Amino acid sequence: MLLGILNSQAAGAFAAAGYVAGGTSNAGYTTTVDKFAFSDDSRTTLGTGLSSGREYATGMSNPAVAGYVAGGTTGSRIATVNKFAFPDDARSTLGTGLSSAREGVAGMSNSGTAGYVAGGIAGSRVDTVDKFAFPGDSRSILGTGLSAAKQNAAGFSDSGTAGYVAGGTTTGGYNSTVDKFAFATDSRSSLGVGLSVARSFSGGMSNPDVAGYVAGGTSGVNTTTVDKFVFPSDARSTLGTGISAATTNLSGMSDSGVSGYITGGYTNTIVDTVDKFAFPGDSRSTLAAGLSAGRYGCAGFENKVV
Repeated sequence: MLLGILNSQAAGAFAAAGYVAGGTSNAGYTTTVDKFAFSDDSRTTLGTGLSSGREYATGMSNPAVAGYVAGGTTGSRIATVNKFAFPDDARSTLGTGLSSAREGVAGMSNSGTAGYVAGGIAGSRVDTVDKFAFPGDSRSILGTGLSAAKQNAAGFSDSGTAGYVAGGTTTGGYNSTVDKFAFATDSRSSLGVGLSVARSFSGGMSNPDVAGYVAGGTSGVNTTTVDKFVFPSDARSTLGTGISAATTNLSGMSDSGVSGYITGGYTNTIVDTVDKFAFPGDSRSTLAAGLSAGRYGCAGFENKVV
């Protein structure tokens, strides 16, 4: 998920931050939304969380306006889209949710224009891509969906240019395909080079105009791998330093131009880890303050103007 460069002094009340919402902890489904101030990586927890505890939702962002958490499961799949208005993080629920109740969805964002929710599983896996037009949040469905019905893919974006849906699980198993949606027309293509390893349950993060990243996940065995796709050529490389532990069921958020974060997940236990990759060198550190509790299957979004 994405989003650019304007500091809090220049933006007045604007304070750049990333959010990690919902998921499953040792206590079960959670409504918790943790907020990380990008200025110092300090963590707070919103007084009002999600409208219901859920996992396998996705996040999308309209920086300086609002962040969104869409779909997921509360034990039953839901179509709900919660909206958190910046800067006070007040929560509302959109009158129109997803076009179908589903979990295992992927999100991508075109700042100031629209957010997208792709794929997932309803009664079966779907290739549907829902589009929410900012700022009114009206929903449409793209005429061209994903190249295959899939769940638990990773989403990332080159805001203003294109959104990407990477990997996931199809009827054929773990998938390496990366679909690309050109924001100008919403036309879809698939990259000639996909993920380095077919996998699902990865986390996505973005540095718009520079690169998108797909981190961790599982191909049957959990991985530390972080693939990097350089914009605009979409050439893929694999970082020499991956995430700090082989982890699946991850989420991501981005402080565009500065760093990307991969959060939570499952190793052989539920973790609260937040790995930080400093752009452009991609060096990794791990935040001293992780999530407020270990959890997996979270949704990530951010408030950072492109």
